[in-house]
Amino acid sequence: MEPKKAKLVACVGIGCLLVLLVIVFSRVEPSKDFLTVAAIGLAVVLVITLWLLVHYIILNRRRTSALHRLSNEGQELRFQYSFFRKVAGLPTKFSLKELDAATDNFQALIGRGGSGAVFKGILDNGTPVAVKRIEGAEYGEKEFRAEISAIASVQHVNLVRLLGYCLVPGGGPCFLVYEFIENGSLDGWIFSSAREHRARRGQCLPWPLRYQVAIDVARALAYLHHDCRARVLHLDIKPENILLDTGFRGVVADFGLSKLMSRDQSRIVASVRGTRGYLAPEWLLGSGISERSDIYSYGMVLLELVGGRRNVRVVDPTADAEQRKWSYFPKIVMEKAREGRVMEVVDERLERVDERQVTTMVNVALWCIQEQPELRPSMARVFDMLEGRLAVGAPPETEMIVVDLLSIMDEDQTSAAATSSSCSTFGPRNEASVGGQSEGPHATYSSYSAMSQLSGR
Repeated sequence: MEPKKAKLVACVGIGCLLVLLVIVFSRVEPSKDFLTVAAIGLAVVLVITLWLLVHYIILNRRRTSALHRLSNEGQELRFQYSFFRKVAGLPTKFSLKELDAATDNFQALIGRGGSGAVFKGILDNGTPVAVKRIEGAEYGEKEFRAEISAIASVQHVNLVRLLGYCLVPGGGPCFLVYEFIENGSLDGWIFSSAREHRARRGQCLPWPLRYQVAIDVARALAYLHHDCRARVLHLDIKPENILLDTGFRGVVADFGLSKLMSRDQSRIVASVRGTRGYLAPEWLLGSGISERSDIYSYGMVLLELVGGRRNVRVVDPTADAEQRKWSYFPKIVMEKAREGRVMEVVDERLERVDERQVTTMVNVALWCIQEQPELRPSMARVFDMLEGRLAVGAPPETEMIVVDLLSIMDEDQTSAAATSSSCSTFGPRNEASVGGQSEGPHATYSSYSAMSQLSGR
């Protein structure tokens, strides 16, 4: 019998007995035999009632003990599960309500890209985070799957850490929760035209930190290319996707365009995506991509670290498309290096620059941007070169056909713009004037921009 039923029967029995005794005593003259029978009956009822009550108390205690034990076991299992998830570095699944509370209903906007926006938030435990809201029915889902598959299982000090995610049922936006990187992205610290640079009142990343950032990014890419079970191709290495932590160490972010590549694959074919000025020639020629495509982009970033300027920019942005001339920094660097005047390309704002390190970085960069992928060194070798464990030989000269390809694409883009009022195929231009010269365009080829917004810049 269940405890509630036992209690109910006991109460009903006692009530009936009392009513019966009242009726009998009021209508029947008490006698010795009657009192004896009544006493026996009352004793039986009391015994039964006491038994039911004891039974109820015992069952209730057992039930309470079982529930308490199950609750403790459940809490212990949840604690162990949470503990092992943290040890393994697996992301946590957040609810939309938790993210609403962490971001103050998504009020603190810190950046916006083509597929969504990024908000600063603080979790219940006080951890500052950057919450990336991915929107868009097609490309948002692709970006979400790419970022989750690429970095959910990798852990490295120079890779941005994915803390959690949130999936909204019914086709709503997806959310990725990253660690918050305080010093923002590299472009705001090396380009004099960046609005972040102006906001920092002329602060410029000194040369030792630039060289260290180059090593940090090389270490991260070497890990992605060589130390993961499946090679991870980032496919959008650029200063905007390199964040600087509190110690100004480089952290690679934004895996929205990334691809996983098995060990037995030499290259994969994918539609052109990424940012103009950092795309390897094989992207533009459609010959298939590999980890060597990341190496090319990395080499372009190295040159921008040295020169403090964009690699590709228009000399006279006001000129017509037919008369437009490109300033291609890698070609300038190659000519200066051949003439032994490599220090002339160094960012003029820098002081106390190590010429040996500049020469090393320039030669490594020129090796990385070789137009034949097989000539580019692996990221493991690049890392060893920058660390001084491998000698860096003089790189072979290259034709720099990328300038011609970009010029052709720019003419095609201009022609398309003249015949259509629709947006440019390459996305919005990011132009900034420096001494009368444009630093753009650096457009993103995919229909969503993969610019890193995981910081407070």
